[in-house]
Parts: sequence; structure tokens; C-alpha cells
Amino acid sequence: MTDREEAFAMRGGQVSLDRRPVLRGIDLTVRSGEVVAVLGANGSGKSTLVRALLGLIPLSGGSTLLYGRPPARFREWWRIGYVPQRLSVGGGVPATIREVVASGRISRQSRFRLTGAADAAATTRALEAVGLADRAGDPVQALSGGQQQRVLIARALAGEPDTFVMDEPTAGVDAASQQLLADTLTGLVDQGRTVVLVAHELGPLEPLITRAVVLQDGCVCHDGPPPKAVGAHALPGHDHVHPHAEERPAGTLDWRPTS
Repeated sequence: MTDREEAFAMRGGQVSLDRRPVLRGIDLTVRSGEVVAVLGANGSGKSTLVRALLGLIPLSGGSTLLYGRPPARFREWWRIGYVPQRLSVGGGVPATIREVVASGRISRQSRFRLTGAADAAATTRALEAVGLADRAGDPVQALSGGQQQRVLIARALAGEPDTFVMDEPTAGVDAASQQLLADTLTGLVDQGRTVVLVAHELGPLEPLITRAVVLQDGCVCHDGPPPKAVGAHALPGHDHVHPHAEERPAGTLDWRPTS
């Protein structure tokens, strides 16, 4: 693994919002081909971490690199597909689903290469991957929150990036769409793509995860194999299930640090 290219490298990363520390001393490297889940309780700093990795939130201390360059000097944005938590739809003329998804190709275009057949084909494949090809002409405003999330995923897919960064991609998405996403990511991972995703519950994505980074109060409290299911200790020799374990939905992971 050590000879693989570094997609992200953060050293001593700190972020403060409204003078309140949100991330404290984060050291994190993500190499090409890894599938990393960023886990933690609400307010632990998960979304802030991925946004800081991308340079969308400035660091108050430390440094972060994208493929070896600081965000301000990074130019190969086509290599990264970002899926935020929600779709921002402005005023004016309503955008169609296809138009939003096609915008994922912009970073691969230039004033010397306008939209072409390859862009149209990639957009169609992305729409098919999230099950929205039959609604491509509909306005995005007409979609539910979960369907809009699928549009965001399709926009990232259309760009055919090397690395996907997804901020809670299954939040508000029905079980069938979660499985569709898992199947799509499986194919991408098989092609060697890198995936960093924020999650509260992994669900059908769990088998894909090669590594978990668990945050607690803005610090990394675990970086390694995904934590075991609720009721099972993460320490060797303690893999029995306690009958008094707290009831939680299937697929929910326990990321409380072990003592």
C-alpha cells in the first residue's frame, strides 16, 4: 500500500468555526485505491474533515494536500468527484436532472474542447447508474431529497474522477437506492478508484470499506479496520455478543473507543 499515490495527506489539521475548535491535530493519509469511511457521532467533525481535505474549509493550523499539492495550487479537479450532503438549487430557469448531472463534466472541458459525444455518453451512464435515466428531463426541484441525493451522486459519476468524496451519500435515500449505490461503487472500486465517504450507518456499503477513520470531539480515536458490529468488542479475544447490548438497526456500527 505504501507505494500507492497519496490522494489526500493532512498533517496536524485544525479547524475552528466561530472560534470553536472543530478539528484538532488531524493526521490522515488516503492512498489511491482505498475505500475509507469517516465515522463518528453527530458533531464529531466528520463533514468538516472531508471539506477541509478538499480545501473547502480553510485550516486554522496544519496542512492538507490533494495529490501532492495544496488546494490553492491544485488544478486537476477532474480527478475528484465531490458529493455534498444536499443539492443547492438557485433561482432563475429551473435546471433539469440531465443538466445538473452533465455539469459534472465541466472540469474535464475547456474553452478549446466544448461538450461532445464522450460527455453526453458519460452523463447517460451516470443517470442509468442511479436509476434516473427515465426522468432526465424533469426539473430537479420536483425531486424528493433522496432523489436529489442520487442526482448529486450521478453528477460525480459523470466526471469519471479518480477519487470520490461523499458526504453521507445514503442519508435520506431508500434501501433500494442504497443498494444501487453500493453496486455502483463496487464496480468503481474494482477499477481502482479511491472512495472517502462520511457515514452514520454504512448499511449495504459496509462490505466495501477497507478502512475506518473514527472521529470523537474533533480528534481521530480510531484509524484502521472498520469497528465490529454493536455488542462485539474490537479487542482480540472479546468477540462474543453481550445479551445486554443496546438495540440498534442492523448495519449500525459501534465506534465508541474501547478501553
